[in-house]
Amino acid sequence: MVEELVTAGRAAASAGAVYPAAASRVVKQYERGLVFRLGRLKSSVRGPGFTMIVPFVDRLSKVNMQIVTMPVPAQDGITRDNVTVRVDAVIYFKVVDAAEAVVRVEDHRFAVAQMAQTSLRSIIGKSDLDDLPSNREMLNQGLELMIDSPAIGWGVQIDRVEIKDVSLPDAMKRSMARQAEADRERRARVINADAERQASKKLAEAAAVMSDQPAALQLRLLQTVVAVAAEKNSTLVLPFPVELLRFLERAAPPQPLPAPVSAPAPVSAQTPAPALTPKSVAESVAGVLSEFTRAQAATPTIAPESASEKPAADPVGTNTGQD
Repeated sequence: MVEELVTAGRAAASAGAVYPAAASRVVKQYERGLVFRLGRLKSSVRGPGFTMIVPFVDRLSKVNMQIVTMPVPAQDGITRDNVTVRVDAVIYFKVVDAAEAVVRVEDHRFAVAQMAQTSLRSIIGKSDLDDLPSNREMLNQGLELMIDSPAIGWGVQIDRVEIKDVSLPDAMKRSMARQAEADRERRARVINADAERQASKKLAEAAAVMSDQPAALQLRLLQTVVAVAAEKNSTLVLPFPVELLRFLERAAPPQPLPAPVSAPAPVSAQTPAPALTPKSVAESVAGVLSEFTRAQAATPTIAPESASEKPAADPVGTNTGQD
């Protein structure tokens, strides 16, 4: 009798030790626990910490409540202007209702991933090629709304959706590069034309000032000579006055009439034309300059005389000489 009682006590102690081990559960801080009793969900959601369930009757399901970062695989699509592109994105979501995420959908992560892929293809088809690189913020908002609408019924909240990369065909990349280069060239030409217009206005104003003050032209000429002489080169700039050209034009002898055309002489009898050498050109220029100088010096300078100093005119027919 005593042995039977001892055996029963040992069995009860063993059962008392096994039961807590089988019934005890721990829920982490970022998790929530759902208890299914005989396949039926209990209304109470177990919070973080230590909790107990009925062994072999209850089943505890843990749901992660953290924000999940899920990359969306690259999707091939055709834009509204018939350009094939390849776009990939990333989506951030979290579970806000653990019961809905477990009961409403079999696998909420897989469902969100598939919805993100189909929504990404749809947003590509509704957009132009120029909107993909430039208006990403608007496309991200539209993509977020498209995914968030069905995800609300799954107990999932979409925090953010970002388009990562837009891959274009090589031919389209070259076309866009040529377009950008042409636009840059157009803007450069417009800027140069505007600069020329402003410079022409300033030059016109300067010409008007120089026409009123002839000495300003001489000063500008001297400044040009100083600027050229400042460089270490072998170029010599000599101002050539326009008056000299006019003097040479007036002093040039009249051209004789052309002689009648005769039969050409034989090649052996023709006299070769004299060759022009730097020495002969320099001598010709020196002779012209000296002739111009002598002509200027020979020009008499007539001083104005007053009326009182002029001699009285002789009467007509009188002889002023001595007999």
